[in-house]
Amino acid sequence: MSSDSLVADQTDHPGEEIAVTAAGAIPWRLNSANEDELEVLLIHRPRYDDWSWPKGKIDSGETIPECAVREVEEEIGLVAPLGIPLPPIHYHVAAGLKVVHYWAVDADGAALLPDGREVDSVMWCTPEKAARLLSNPGDVEPLQHLADAHARGELETWPLLVLRHAKAKPRSSWTKAEGDRPLAATGVRQAQAVGRLLRAWKPVRIVTSPWLRCVATIAPYAKAAEVKVKLNESLTEHRHNRSPHKTAAAVEGLFDKQRAVALCTHRPALPTVLKQLAKHMSGRLRDELPDSDPFLAPGEMIVCHVARGGKKKVVAVERFRPFDD
Repeated sequence: MSSDSLVADQTDHPGEEIAVTAAGAIPWRLNSANEDELEVLLIHRPRYDDWSWPKGKIDSGETIPECAVREVEEEIGLVAPLGIPLPPIHYHVAAGLKVVHYWAVDADGAALLPDGREVDSVMWCTPEKAARLLSNPGDVEPLQHLADAHARGELETWPLLVLRHAKAKPRSSWTKAEGDRPLAATGVRQAQAVGRLLRAWKPVRIVTSPWLRCVATIAPYAKAAEVKVKLNESLTEHRHNRSPHKTAAAVEGLFDKQRAVALCTHRPALPTVLKQLAKHMSGRLRDELPDSDPFLAPGEMIVCHVARGGKKKVVAVERFRPFDD
């Protein structure tokens, strides 16, 4: 799933340009009295007198995940990381074809504060009841995907993010130690954008190559979120060249704590990193991983959603590039 998709990928609208892009989420929780019972949150919009999911149009300079997080907070006061991606829906509006990207979001007992203007009431209900109440029939598809994931034990997840550092100054113009090569001016701006994008998944720990260009890439997020950063030499280019198995081990270690984590490394190490991640995926998901150089653009990231539990199973994969000025 790409943050810069501009053409419909639904068979109903092959090749049609998208005129309006929006994003939102389906908040969910497990019933406090019966934790096996899934509930989802419907919102009522007085302007349209309809039942829907929290969502809204993308702002200029914003990525789609950022839009989803912002809209959920603005409409119902829920501040929470994005969970597994859900199928986008497409339909026509006055401006043309509209696409709405959805994610599952674990409400986890959070208090909800509908804004009162765009959303005047909310309702927790079972997926079956929600399917009957939804005003737009297309909104049923992401709901069904969410319910099916719950039935498979793949709805409760934590994110593992792999990030390539932002654009650095060219090697040809740098005469000092390779580990001290800094970000280019473009890379500094990319790092700020990376920081904003990472907030969509709220990693609570960061593991990075200690080389300056990696540390500078994750610094804006780490500072803003007050997240501890662990430096790991196995993620540098030089150490990877000598001992790729240690790089693979560093990736494998990310699964142990089952907590949201971001890893930042270099292009030459990405094949080893991706190969290790692939061991935890189905063949379908492995096919979604980049398989040719440069694998990721500077500042680009892959988001792996890992099912909670002891199986270390990746159940969804996304790929995003921060807004590039």
